[in-house]
Formats: sequence, structure tokens, C-alpha cells
Amino acid sequence: MTEPLVLGIETSCDETGVGIVRGTTLLADAVASSVDSHARYGGVVPEIASRAHLESMIPTIERACATAGVRLEDVDALAVTAGPGLAGALLVGVASAKALALGLGKPIYGVNHLAAHVCVDQLEHGLLEQPSIALLVSGGHSSLLLVPDVTEDVVQLGQTMDDAAGEAFDKVARVLGLPFPGGPYVDAAAQLGDPTAIDFPRGLMTAKDLEKHRFDVSFSGLKTAVARWVERETKAGNAVMVNDVAASFQEAVVDVLLRKAIDACLSQGVGTLVIGGGVAANSRLRAVATQRCAEHDITLRIPSPKLCTDNGAMVAALGSELVRRGRETSQLDFGTDSSMNISKVVVR
Repeated sequence: MTEPLVLGIETSCDETGVGIVRGTTLLADAVASSVDSHARYGGVVPEIASRAHLESMIPTIERACATAGVRLEDVDALAVTAGPGLAGALLVGVASAKALALGLGKPIYGVNHLAAHVCVDQLEHGLLEQPSIALLVSGGHSSLLLVPDVTEDVVQLGQTMDDAAGEAFDKVARVLGLPFPGGPYVDAAAQLGDPTAIDFPRGLMTAKDLEKHRFDVSFSGLKTAVARWVERETKAGNAVMVNDVAASFQEAVVDVLLRKAIDACLSQGVGTLVIGGGVAANSRLRAVATQRCAEHDITLRIPSPKLCTDNGAMVAALGSELVRRGRETSQLDFGTDSSMNISKVVVR
């Protein structure tokens, strides 16, 4: 059987992503980002993001097809992010995908954004081990998942209780006077700093916390601790050592995330850890994950940084896997769900 050719559309936030995949081979990954339009506001503005998706959708689809060397008529199926994400942004992507499915007479899958972040790793490292543990960390999500089957069986073990990891990076960057989005700038500053300079708190890591929130994370307290430290130093007339603050903050985030993830692997008896989402591009997270997984004989799978951020390739990858497994497609009247639970991989 010929491997399925799938076009995926991702518009959950501020990137218009269109990916084309044949089986587990990536043919095109076209992305149009509106991040520069949001920078002066210090965060993503939903209305601006939605308008940018409308303007970028057709050119991005055309660019993806040209890169892949295929026509829309050649596509076997379409996949699109149905949730979670920004409501208006999701509607643009879903409406576009439905129009294509109807016009081309092709099947369509409305898929979960988080499951797509897990599945994209197959484009670089082959089929996922079943089961796997997935740590997803981004601006909107920090989730620890048990993944027996990425196409229909994903169990949430833990999640953020407040700020997601990427959100905390953005807020700390603002405190330190670094640009938006904060992740890459904090990472760069941290590489010049001392991660042991300041002992910032590790949220939900006390014995009492672990009884109730063993796999959950919290970064609100850490973010506040950074802001108060900077405020005290400033009031005292001391120069704020931005690089040391960035490194110490980053170390606290990475430490908590990986202690929870390694614990999940060991407690569930799972030997593979997949890390995805925008924060998975962080250099310190990747380095410490490599070290700690090796210490515990756990296989680590992290996609290249360009596939960690939101993109259409991850949606196409999940769509391709759904076709390969013969999973039921979505009805053409399916809706979006801005708070879509990870237990629902496909909207019927």
C-alpha cells in the first residue's frame, strides 16, 4: 500500500503552519508567523493573530505545495488543529481545511494540537514506542502524558496548575527587559550566566505537594520570586545580573520539568520519553534531559527545534498516522474546541 499523502493545517496561536507528509517523510513545512505584530504588546493578541491567519493561509498552502512538488488534488487526506488554542485562530484553520476537503472530495481529521506535538517526532525518529511518556512544554501548555497510542489513547498524568513554562519564560523576560517572545532570549542570556547563582524555588516539589500533585507543575511562584528578587536588587541600588538571573530561573524550570518526567517514566514502567512544544527547543532542557535519561536508561526523543514550535508538519504527521491506522475520520460539521482535552485526539 502506498503511504498516505496528508496536508496538515495549524492555526492554534500566532503561526500559520501548513505541512505535507507522505507516511513519516516530511515533504514541506511552510510557516508564516505573526509574532512581530504581537511583540509590542508583550504577548499574542487573538484578533491580530486571526487576521494574520486569514491573510497568510492561501500563500502558505501554495508555498507548501510548491516545496513538496504536489498538487492539492494529489492529497489523500487533510488534517487540521481543532483545539486547544485561540478560538478565532482555530476557526480560520478549520474553515480553510473544510473548504479544501469539500472542494477536493477528501477526508478530513480535526485533531488535538497536543497529540500532534507528540506525533511530529515520528518524522525524524520513526514510529513511536508504545507506550511512551510525553512532556509537552510551550507558551500555553505544560503537560505530562502517558501515550499508549497517539491516535486514540492519550492519558494526562499531570499539567500546569497556573503559568505554563513558556508563559513563565515570557514573563521573566519582560522583568529582565528582554524582548518577546522570551524563550530564545532567556536561553541566550542563560548561556552566559551561572545557573547556581540564585536558589530560586522549585514549585510542587515538597513531600506534601508530591502526594497530591506528583506530576503537576507550577511556575507562578517561581515567576514571582524572580520579579521580587529583581525588585529588591534594584531598590538596593545593585546592578541586576541579567545573565545569572536568567540562568538560575531556567535551571529551576528545567529541573522541575525533568524530575517530574523521569519520575513518570520510572513509575509507569515506560522506557521512552518524548519532549515536544516550543520550550523543547531550549538548549538547557535538551542538555539536561539527555544527561538524566542516560542516567536512568530511558530513551529520549526530541524533535529538532524547528519542529518543536507550532507547525503544520506536526498536524500532517498525526493525520498520516491516523490514515495508516485506519482511524475514523471527522464529520464535515465538526467544531473547534479552544479547551480541547487531550483524551480526545480526533473530533468526530
